[in-house]
Amino acid sequence: MAWKPEQIADQTGRTFVITGANGGLGAETTKVLAAKGATVVMACRNAAKAEPVAASIPGDVRVAALDLADLSSVRRFADESGEFDVLINNAGLMNIPFSRTADGFETQFGVNHLGHFALTGLLLDRIRDRVVTLASIAHRQTPKLWIDDLNYENRRYQRNLAYAQAKLANLMFARELQRRLTEAGSAKRSYAVHPGVSATDLFARTETPLDKISKPFVRLIGHPPHKAAHSTLFAATEPDADPTTYWGPNRLFGSQGPVEPSASTKLSNNPELLRRLWEESERMTGVVYKL
Repeated sequence: MAWKPEQIADQTGRTFVITGANGGLGAETTKVLAAKGATVVMACRNAAKAEPVAASIPGDVRVAALDLADLSSVRRFADESGEFDVLINNAGLMNIPFSRTADGFETQFGVNHLGHFALTGLLLDRIRDRVVTLASIAHRQTPKLWIDDLNYENRRYQRNLAYAQAKLANLMFARELQRRLTEAGSAKRSYAVHPGVSATDLFARTETPLDKISKPFVRLIGHPPHKAAHSTLFAATEPDADPTTYWGPNRLFGSQGPVEPSASTKLSNNPELLRRLWEESERMTGVVYKL
């Protein structure tokens, strides 16, 4: 029988921090968790934009400013955070023109991966239960991880490939974090999930002619945002979910369907690359994990 959010136990007394929760999957995740009694902190770049969304959701929903494209904002958010139960690394950018973050990182890699890597590392000692990181079926679209040029210093920028690399990094980070937590004897868990395909604000911000042509196709093969949020909700709340499993839908090549163990590339589970990505991420962000 397919897992459904109705199976989520009462979450009263638990606090969830969700990045990029002012729209799309983040907002859908917030609605369900708040309805189950949780306190939800919507960690968003534009707090003014997030406030009306938070006000429209019944329950204990709060807003905090967090710009993942600026490590000083990430550190400020972490400094002001107390203990909580679950961190959901949800925020993301997709297929945008070339730009760099405040710290000089290629923006898709900087926001999707490095910002979340730094945030998780700075908050890890305050997270009581688990971390959920959203990857994507797009991680299958990159033939390699350019570990010696993650920041696009010496290669031509291709926005689709940059997104695929960032999502591959999300998956690899979640897996390596779980390995290190286990090795350290920690009871905390790290999950990698993917939502399938859904016509969220992520697609609304893409700009190429191909993107515009593909949007009706996305609506056709994908599933609505409230269903796309199921894999996140499952990993964030299910007591017995296996953290070594990549969770997401599998129908139509991973575009839609119930939450199940999902396929990933061999590249995403290469021990040497996992280690090297971790070390490069620590070097680039200056955030060194206590693991």
